[in-house]
Formats: sequence, structure tokens, C-alpha cells
Amino acid sequence: MSGWRAGHDPDGQVRIGLPGWTYLPAALGVAFLTLPLIAVFTEIDWGDFVSLVTSESARTALVLSLKTASASTLACVLLGVPMALVLARGRFRGRSMLRSLVLLPLVMPPVVGGIALLYTFGRNGLLGQQLEAFGIRIAFSTTAVVLAQTFVSLPFLVVSLEGALRVSGRRYEEVAATLGARPTTVLRRVTLPLVLPGLASGAVLAFARALGEFGATITFAGSLQGVTRTLPLEIYLQRETDPQAAVALSLLLILVAVAIVLLTHRHRTAGVL
Repeated sequence: MSGWRAGHDPDGQVRIGLPGWTYLPAALGVAFLTLPLIAVFTEIDWGDFVSLVTSESARTALVLSLKTASASTLACVLLGVPMALVLARGRFRGRSMLRSLVLLPLVMPPVVGGIALLYTFGRNGLLGQQLEAFGIRIAFSTTAVVLAQTFVSLPFLVVSLEGALRVSGRRYEEVAATLGARPTTVLRRVTLPLVLPGLASGAVLAFARALGEFGATITFAGSLQGVTRTLPLEIYLQRETDPQAAVALSLLLILVAVAIVLLTHRHRTAGVL
């Protein structure tokens, strides 16, 4: 094809190059994504950085974020693994519609998700009224934070694991079934070990999404210090009163996100190898 250059790798395989014009928009895209992050670094008051990110309110918000993100990731694994298995291996009518519903939180504005959760688990919500009769209140509690984070994070794990299940195929599972293994044994001994890198990658992505969740949390759980005020909410509030603290905490979240991206890339590379 015109504009493409072909060559050979050292092992003799044909290598197809890219059209030269693709590098310019690619460079613009990289600049668009990285310049805002560089801008954050330039605004940091490095002399006060440690004191800003270790203040009592910052530490409380960070600890709460880590606890709730871990709890929501566990919930995503417990719910998402069966969901991914049903979507990848199940044979039933309406599977495409079910997949669309599962993926809906990916495109839904988080604040809309928060409102939906509020009208489900709130005091006068669809299930909240029944829970209230048993003295269980979920809205504006730490539990509400976990539910909000799970709601927005669950699709990330399901999509990642479903993709891994489809790529892995069913050959080894069929062999195990032919040898007399029960479905649960096949799942535990064959299927899950094969897609473990995909599961790990999905769990890491779910944790990252939960850690950065803001819209659904503030709508459904509010912002109570030590109870529902996670790190993103703390950054939002500090932006109005102490911009330097907001920038320092933003950098802290960026560093955590970078570590998560690197960890995810390592799991995906291990899965390919």
C-alpha cells in the first residue's frame, strides 16, 4: 500500500512500517495528555509538599480512600468474575442486552449513577425503605462510598476479564470436561488460572477507578470527614480554601495512578508472555 514501508526483523519476519503522517497527530495526542500533568508538577510548592500531603485531613481522606477502594475492588471481584463468565461462556437470549446494561456505568455520568443509587438505597429509595424498617441506613455512610465505587468500577473488571476469557478459548476446558472434570473443577483448575493475568489487570483497573471516584460518591454518600470524604473529595474542598494543598494531593493521586498503570502493564505483559 502507498505510504507504507516494509522491512525485515532480525528473525526474518516481515515488518510493516507506519505512514509518516501518523506521527504528528500521535505526538499532539501525547502532548495533550502529558502537558496537564507537567503543569501540576510546575505548580507544586516542594518545600511544603510533605506537610501538605501528611496533614490530618489528608491522611484521613487517603486512608478512607484506600479502605473503601479495597473493599469495592473485593466486591467487584466477587460479582464481576461470575458476570464475566456468564457473558463470555453463557448461551442465552438477551446476552447482548445484558452486556449493554453491564457496560452502562462506563458511559453514564458518575453523578447520574449517584442519583440512581440514592433513589435505590436512600431513605425513600426503592430498597431503602425496606432497609430502613430494619434499621439499616446506607446513604451518606461509608457503605455508600463502597457502593458508589463498586457501581462505577465493576464494568472495568468485567470487560477486562471477559476479553481474557474470549482470547483464551475453550480448548483446555473441553479437554478437562472430556476427562470427567465437573464444571466447578474446570473453572477452578483450568479457566481461572488461564485468565489470571486478565483478572489481576481488571482488579487493578477497578481499584484505580474506585480510588479516583468523585461524582457518584459526593451525590450518594456526601462529604463527611472521616466517614465519606475520600481523597478526590478532599482535593475538591481544598481547592477552595488551600489551592497548594489541592495541587499537592492531586500529585499524590497522579503518582498512585502512574504506579497502577505500570502494574497493570506488567500484568498484561506477563499474560502475553
